[in-house]
Amino acid sequence: MALPVAFFAVFFAWPVVSIVGRGVRTDDGAWQFGRIGETLSRPDILDVLWFTVWQAAASTALTLLVALPGAYVFARFAFPGKAVLRAVVTVPFVLPTVMVGTAFLALVGRGGLFDELWGVRLDTSVWAILLAHMFFNYAVVVRTVGGLWAQLDPRQEEAARVLGASRWQAWRRVTLPALAPSVASAALMVFLFTFTSFGVVQVLGGSAYSTMEAEIYRQTARLLDLPTAAVLTLVQFAAVGAILAVHARTVRKRESALKLVPAELTARRPRGTGQWALLGGVLLSVTLLILLPLGVLVERSFSTPDGYGLDYYRALGSVDEGGTFLVPPMEAIGNSLEYALVATAVALLIGGLAAAALTRRAGRLVRGFDALLMLPLGVSAVTVGFGFLITLDEPPLDLRASWILVPLAQALVGVPFVVRTMLPVLRAVDARLREAAAVLGASPLKAWREVDLPMVWRALLIAAGFAFAVSLGEFGATVFIARPDNPTLPVAVARLLGRPGELNYGQAMALSTILMAVCAAALLLLERLRTERTSGEF
Repeated sequence: MALPVAFFAVFFAWPVVSIVGRGVRTDDGAWQFGRIGETLSRPDILDVLWFTVWQAAASTALTLLVALPGAYVFARFAFPGKAVLRAVVTVPFVLPTVMVGTAFLALVGRGGLFDELWGVRLDTSVWAILLAHMFFNYAVVVRTVGGLWAQLDPRQEEAARVLGASRWQAWRRVTLPALAPSVASAALMVFLFTFTSFGVVQVLGGSAYSTMEAEIYRQTARLLDLPTAAVLTLVQFAAVGAILAVHARTVRKRESALKLVPAELTARRPRGTGQWALLGGVLLSVTLLILLPLGVLVERSFSTPDGYGLDYYRALGSVDEGGTFLVPPMEAIGNSLEYALVATAVALLIGGLAAAALTRRAGRLVRGFDALLMLPLGVSAVTVGFGFLITLDEPPLDLRASWILVPLAQALVGVPFVVRTMLPVLRAVDARLREAAAVLGASPLKAWREVDLPMVWRALLIAAGFAFAVSLGEFGATVFIARPDNPTLPVAVARLLGRPGELNYGQAMALSTILMAVCAAALLLLERLRTERTSGEF
């Protein structure tokens, strides 16, 4: 646990505490907690808090409503192209949120598909934000709930039917209680991601709507009002801590004894009109909610004033006269890949050690450490990024001018995915096998290489793939620390969207399409490696 604890202390706790401290302390070091009450009583801040909570609740409810039938279909049905479709529905989750906003901007914004066909624009309404959140979080429900659903023994439900229960009664009394902790866990994660939404609201909300994360960015980067940003960070930190505490309890319940069977034994071809209709309805919802926004984004990247062509892609190779970039936007692709590879290596090292420690020990201290590892998913990435700039600026950690700063920030987001993917698989390894290897003279390192590694290598590769994909799309912290001469893909897209002009918009769509293709290729590779026994919680 030593290295993961040190990593999180230096690159997470220190920057967050420093930035919050600067906001709620005076120049002579005195704490002014009265600022918290003053800030939270402001009408504009109350509006932000209310919108943050209710849009997260609405997004969670809508996502569960649309995605639970999809979880059942992916868990219980076998049909051609299932692995490819599973990878496709996961693409939005690993895309940076600013690009999720971009996809829906191309669909429902000014000049978008809806605007051209029916004269309907939703980018000035809250519906665009809710739809984008459903698009982003669909895979969370499908993978979290569907992963367990696929391993529930269907014979338990069949036994209830034999004893006289109707199909609805059997599902409600047998299957639903087994799924309830998993559904609660998925709902909490969706609520967490939408509660801390930044890129989607930044692109689609404009000046009309703002979540706490977007408001922290505005107060920090535009207004330089650190006290207000610090208070909002504290409120968000408290809320995220409460959500993760409840999530930890649901995970422990989900790990209670259930009769699980290999997923390949439960999936079968749909039978009857009702099941085929359900499969068709899920495929239609996936097409409209996920494939249509992604398809429109790709179409816009080729649609030029002179017809379809590669003009926007060619323009990525040159520096524009407006000064948006100091280098050609195309260099953002290479920068992002290099940063993501380094971030993946760091996340595997830190997350692998943390998962191993959590496997071998139990108790409140370790459970608290497990919750700490999840905090970067919910605590303001804007605060972390700005905290990097004000803390890592003196020897021996003067990293502000170093390229390593970006991969470190990305690794913070990748570590939770490594831990959540590796932990269930490591726990499934029988400790007696290690003990037998030790009795036969193997060192701890050799025992790990000969016993653990052959059993967990698939999960290790899956963890690396997820860490790479989410590192590639990290935006909240990177927008602060990426240097102008070394932009990442999400930062480049945000800068292009922030400038007027058809060329800038087209280049943003082209870069988004390139990133989407890279993420889709990574996820398709993961699906080839994935088995239900090595998929972990993702």
